[in-house]
Order: sequence, then C-alpha cells, then structure tokens
Amino acid sequence: MKIMFKKSPSLAQAEDRTSRVRLAQLSAGYPGRPVLHQLDAEIPALATTALVGPNGSGKSTLLGVLAGVIRPTSGELHHAGNRPPAFVPQRGAVGDALPLTVRQTVEMGRWGERGPWRRLTRQDRATVDTALERLGIADLATRQLGELSGGQRQRALIAQGLAQESDLLLLDEPTTGLDPEARERIGALLTELVADGVTVVQATHDLEAARSADACLLLRDGRLAGQGDPEQLLTASTLARIWQPA
Repeated sequence: MKIMFKKSPSLAQAEDRTSRVRLAQLSAGYPGRPVLHQLDAEIPALATTALVGPNGSGKSTLLGVLAGVIRPTSGELHHAGNRPPAFVPQRGAVGDALPLTVRQTVEMGRWGERGPWRRLTRQDRATVDTALERLGIADLATRQLGELSGGQRQRALIAQGLAQESDLLLLDEPTTGLDPEARERIGALLTELVADGVTVVQATHDLEAARSADACLLLRDGRLAGQGDPEQLLTASTLARIWQPA
C-alpha cells in the first residue's frame, strides 16, 4: 500500500497533469470488514467530481481514504497536491449539543495550521473572516451552530473546510435534507470554488447535483461500476442496474 504526495507539480508525468488524485488497485475498509475493492480511478483537477451509489456502496469510505483518515489496505493513492485535503462531514456528524458558535466552528478549520490550543494569528482571523463572507454567513458568526437552519449549518461546515485553504475539498452529502434554494446556493458556491482553483469531490444521492458535476465515479458494493461524464454515465438503465438488489 502506498500513499504518495507530489511536492512539485513540475515533476508530474504528462498523464497526471490533469489529475488531482489517482487510485490504483486501491482497497480499503475496517477491521474485519473490507469495503472498497481494487479501485482504479482518477479525480480530475479543477473540477467537481460526484461520488454516486446506493447506501453501503463505499462512498463515505472513499471520502475517508481521500481525506487521509482511512488508510488503504492495498493499492496506491497518488495526490498531485502538497496540502492536506479539507473534509466536510455530513451535518448529522456534528452534534447539535456542542456549544459552538458559527465563528468558532469555522475557526476549527485553522487548527491544522495552528493546533487547537494556540491563539489564532491575525492572518488566521482574516482567513476565517473571508470564509464567513464567502459563504454569506458573517452575520451569523455569534449564533450557536445548533440554532441554525439546515442550509445555514451546512454553509458553516463548508466555511470551516474553506478556512483550511486546501486545493481539495471533500464533502459528504452536502445538500441532503436541504430545501431547493439551499441546494442551489451550495451548488453555485462549489462552481465558484472550482473557478478559483479548488478541486471538489462530493458524495451525493442528489442526482441533479451529480449530473451538474464535471465528472462522476459510480460505486456499487465497493467496486467501481463506472466513471466519466455524468450525463453519459447516469442514465436510467445504468441507475436501475446499480440500484437493483445484489
């Protein structure tokens, strides 16, 4: 098992120049429970990639591998960037009872640089301010996270990821349970981030969001069932085959 980070893009081989991440025969899972099986796939740079598949297909596990919180059991993982990815979990993974304001939540995105116990620098605070403004939640900075609507809370979590200043943003079901206006707003934001130089990967059950992505990885039972252009890949016949009982 190998995990590789390329420190200098100038050393990349020609075929890797448009890939932010490559997986080669990658397998991963949990003790006694393999989940992903020999994946060969590419995450294109400066694009949005949707991870699509039924529950239990391995989407969240793959995000964990890309984020570095789950280590592959075999195969290779190649990162073309030199900064750790920013990972935004599902809203339900963050407890409502945590006594955190929106600003404190976003400030946690600076812990990777500063650590949880060191005072934030002026530059850190400016980065947090920019993330709050970018997500349109600066006016909510003093509100408790648990008091927010679903869309506001999701934007706070994405702002936390943005504050990490990574060029790879990983999101687990960022629009699940949100109203159409909130979904549209987050979709527009992700498009803007790509234009600004961020590679976005999102696991999603929202087929509308998946079809608007630049690329798609289709998973079934921990195996790659297809990859490519979402409009060509996410056809009615393909989806029926993927979602039918094993």
